[in-house]
Parts: sequence; C-alpha cells; structure tokens
Amino acid sequence: QVQLVESGGGLVPPGGSLRLSCAASGRFFSILAMGWYRQAPGKQRELVASITGGGSTNYADSVKGRFTISRDNAKNTVYLQMNSLKSEDTAVYYCNQNIRRLTWGIPDDYWGQGTQVTVSS
Repeated sequence: QVQLVESGGGLVPPGGSLRLSCAASGRFFSILAMGWYRQAPGKQRELVASITGGGSTNYADSVKGRFTISRDNAKNTVYLQMNSLKSEDTAVYYCNQNIRRLTWGIPDDYWGQGTQVTVSS
C-alpha cells in the first residue's frame, strides 16, 4: 500500500512564505514525476508545479518566480516552497506522485490528502 502524507499548510499574511512537504511511504520500486496541484472553492483543480525524475521543472504562469518545487529522492519527498504569497493562492494543495510499484509495472498516480493554504491578513 502506497501512501502520501502532506504537511506544511496554514494561514499566512500576503507576502509571506510557506513550505509544503509530501512524503511517500510503503513498498514500491521507483517514483517518476512528482507535482503539486491546488483547488480553490468553486474552481477546478489546477497544476501548480511538477518535477520529473531527472529534475526538470514546470510551473503554472501564475506562480513562476514565486514558487519552487524540489525533490529529495532519498526521502521519497517532494517540496513546494511558496514565497510572496497572494490571496489568490488560497486553496487546498494536493501532492501527486507517479509511482511504479513493481520493477516492470505500469506507474500509477497517487494523491496526498490535501493541505489548506490560506493567504489573508
């Protein structure tokens, strides 16, 4: 059983910073891409940032220059450093990891439980 556990959300004033973490546990062979998504009330879930197994990154235009995604393969963990936060960044943030459980298996997507980020004064 593979499980993703997120941490790091909370309430922060505009201009503040937060760091989200998402660690995978369980038995699996490898983790391919990792990413962060968010969903604001009344809106669809959107991709915030992603990182490949080789370290290539991709960001939504709305967060470029403010957010940084990184990964620690030894800890099976993906991070999202969020700086210069704005009220429009308020959402539930979900991590996603594309995990191959078996050596020759097809990778599956796994999701974290979500963590609330609220940017407000």
